[in-house]
Amino acid sequence: MRITALFASLTLFIAASAQAQESSASPPAVKLPPELARVLSDYEVAWRAGDGAALSRLFDDDGFVLPNGEPAVRGRAAIRQFYKGPGGPLVLRAFAFASEGSVGFIIGGFSRQEGQPDVGKFTLTVRKTTEGRWLIVSDMDNGNRSQR
Repeated sequence: MRITALFASLTLFIAASAQAQESSASPPAVKLPPELARVLSDYEVAWRAGDGAALSRLFDDDGFVLPNGEPAVRGRAAIRQFYKGPGGPLVLRAFAFASEGSVGFIIGGFSRQEGQPDVGKFTLTVRKTTEGRWLIVSDMDNGNRSQR
């Protein structure tokens, strides 16, 4: 029941914000609670370092990466392999979030430098462990450039 309510609120948010998005490039950022903000800040640090192992530890054991234009990647070992690489600049910011019990989501945008326009957007589905730490269940992102 909680998951249904969470996804119903996500659907309403997306429908309401779609109309507002028509006139602006990106929605304003929202402040995340510290435990969810940690997910984004840890992601940025690991990405910048090109540390696939650290990135994979942010994911649930059976988590997914759903990259733009590529097949889904599932599980920590596959995620570690997928994310190994040179890294680079990354700034994540949240547009919206919600959580209910042990599930939640973060919708946001990313840029290469603080204060620069977003070059893409993402959704993270997260789950809280029994220890109280939020882990990523799915990470879907894509760029803002049209593929058409």
